[in-house]
Amino acid sequence: MYRLALAVGVVASLTVYSILQERLMATTFDGAHFTFPVLLVLANRFISCTAAALRLLGSEDSVRPTAPLYKFLVVACSNILATTCQYEALRHISLPWQALCKASKMVPVMLWGMLISHKRYQGSDWITAAGVSGGCSLFLAGGTSLAAAAGRHSSAYGLALMLCYLTFDSFTSTFQDKLFRSHHMSSLTQALYVNLCSICLSAAGLLTSGQIQPAFSFLVRHPIAIWYMLCLSIAATTGQLCIVETIKRYGALYLALIMTLRQFVSISASSWLFGHHLSAMQWLGIMMTFGGLLWRSFRRRTGQSDVDNPSSCITFLRHMGAD
Repeated sequence: MYRLALAVGVVASLTVYSILQERLMATTFDGAHFTFPVLLVLANRFISCTAAALRLLGSEDSVRPTAPLYKFLVVACSNILATTCQYEALRHISLPWQALCKASKMVPVMLWGMLISHKRYQGSDWITAAGVSGGCSLFLAGGTSLAAAAGRHSSAYGLALMLCYLTFDSFTSTFQDKLFRSHHMSSLTQALYVNLCSICLSAAGLLTSGQIQPAFSFLVRHPIAIWYMLCLSIAATTGQLCIVETIKRYGALYLALIMTLRQFVSISASSWLFGHHLSAMQWLGIMMTFGGLLWRSFRRRTGQSDVDNPSSCITFLRHMGAD
């Protein structure tokens, strides 16, 4: 029952998170668009930081950072840029497109790993990455409409934002992996200080960009957006807590099955709620993409214990599109 509860928690919370992302960024509030992705990042990181602090106080992990603060700032900066690009992209492409773009992050993660950590990958890793990317390409070729908001920027702009997201997000996971290996910190400690730095950077970004007053005015006019932001942040934090607990108790293979189901549920829910029509070729691309990810997880079944440490956990989550 606990295993089933964790699976339901991951699928439900991350599906709600995906739908609320699209509701906030891709649709309107009485004709007005929510154009404050940095505010969304700030709210999300505040909830995540609070959860990490509470869990850290109840654990035996050290609260003191074991790495210089500027390294946490680097992670926070790249993570904010990635998340902002992700939210902004939903104004120009639909969530199914974004989900498939996220699934192709294996290639940039591997490239950053070679560049920063000097890792070497087997030929089967590159074959899997090529298969996943092929599924994404098939999905792109099978549709004719990308734009999630007619009359706004072109779909090419949305795809460019997703390319920036993949670049920054892959760098984030690779640098986090290096922090774990170099400074031997717990995942809770890193989460606390990265989120604290993210809060400071997001607040500074809002102040320097002059978005505080427009954002406040928007929330006053449309208070329902506050509830959407709060629910989105809670859903994201709950999902990540369930993911970490699932890996700790049942391993990465079980999580891979859950994450594949979650992506299908998110894409199906988005298509139904927001009217995204997917062709047969696009569904084939989806199955090809997530089939490749599942095959990779099964192939590494014998090395499952390696995923239980924080650094391998981060890399695995990024490969599975667990953000």
